[in-house]
Amino acid sequence: MKAGKLRIASLFAGAGGLDLGFIAAGHKVVWANDFDKDACDTYGSNIGQHITWSDIADVKVGEIPDYDILIGGFPCQGFSRANVHRVQNDVRNSLYLHVISILMATKPKFFLLENVRGIKALNGGKDFSEILLALGESGYDVNHQVLNAADYGVPQNRIRVIITGVRKDLAKKYQYVYPPPTHSRDGGELPKWISISEALSRIGEPDDDTGLPNHVFSRYKVTDRDFTGHRRTDPHKPSPTILARGNGGGGVCAIQHPKNHRRLSVRESATIQTFPLSFVFSGGLMSMYRQVGNAVPVKLAECIAAGFRKT
Repeated sequence: MKAGKLRIASLFAGAGGLDLGFIAAGHKVVWANDFDKDACDTYGSNIGQHITWSDIADVKVGEIPDYDILIGGFPCQGFSRANVHRVQNDVRNSLYLHVISILMATKPKFFLLENVRGIKALNGGKDFSEILLALGESGYDVNHQVLNAADYGVPQNRIRVIITGVRKDLAKKYQYVYPPPTHSRDGGELPKWISISEALSRIGEPDDDTGLPNHVFSRYKVTDRDFTGHRRTDPHKPSPTILARGNGGGGVCAIQHPKNHRRLSVRESATIQTFPLSFVFSGGLMSMYRQVGNAVPVKLAECIAAGFRKT
C-alpha cells in the first residue's frame, strides 16, 4: 500500500527536476532551498514560490514547515568521475553534513538523497561508508541502490546512487521499495531503452521557427575525441549523461547532437532530462545548461517517488 500524499522539503532543489517528479507522483512540496539565484528564479517561475534562496549553512530549521520527507541531490561534482581533480577534501563533499543536521533537528518520516555513482568510490569507499553510518546514526534505517535512468524511460545513460531512509521508530509501519525497471537495454519483456534520436525527433533546429523556449545552443566546436563531453553521440542509443560542469565561472560542455553537427540546445538537453517542453529556464546560456545538467531527470524522480509504502 502506498504511503499516501507526502509533504516534501527539498534541499539543493536547483531547477526542480526531483521536485517535479515527486509532484507528478502525487506528493506536495511545501518548502525548497538552493543557493543558485538563477535556479531559484527558474523554480519559482515554473513550480512555486515556496523556494528560498540561501546557502544551506544559513537555513534556519524553524522556518521549514512541517513535512514528511526530506529530499535532495546534494552537489555531486566533487564525487563525479568526470571530475579529474576529484579529491577527498573538496568542500562540496562535506555538504551532506548540513543534510544530517537538518534531519536530526526536524526528524521527518523519510529521506531520499541522490548522487553520482562516484560517491561510492571516493577514498576507497570509506567516505561513502561514513555517510551511510552518519545517516543511520541520525535515527534512520538506511538503504541505497544504483539506478540507471535509461531503465526508467529516460533517454539518457545516467547512473546515480539513490539513498533512502525510514525513521527507525516507524520501520515496522513504513518501508521504501526501489522501483523495478520499466525499460531494458535490448528490449524483450520490457520496452527497449529510448534513443536520443527518438527523444528529439519532434524538435527542429534552433534556427527554425519552432517557438520552443530556451532552444539556444553553445557554439563550442564539436569534436571526435575520447573525452567526456567530446565524444560523438550515437543516435541509436540513449544520450550520454547530460553534464553540469563548471562552478559559475566556467563553461559547460554540452553533449553533441545525435547528428553530431552541433551541441545540444538547452531545450534539447532539458528534453533528455524529461522536463516538459513548457518548462522555461532563467539565466544566461551557461547557467541554463548547468541547471539542466544538475537536475534529476523528472521521469526517474517520479519512479523513485512512488516507492514509499505502508507495510
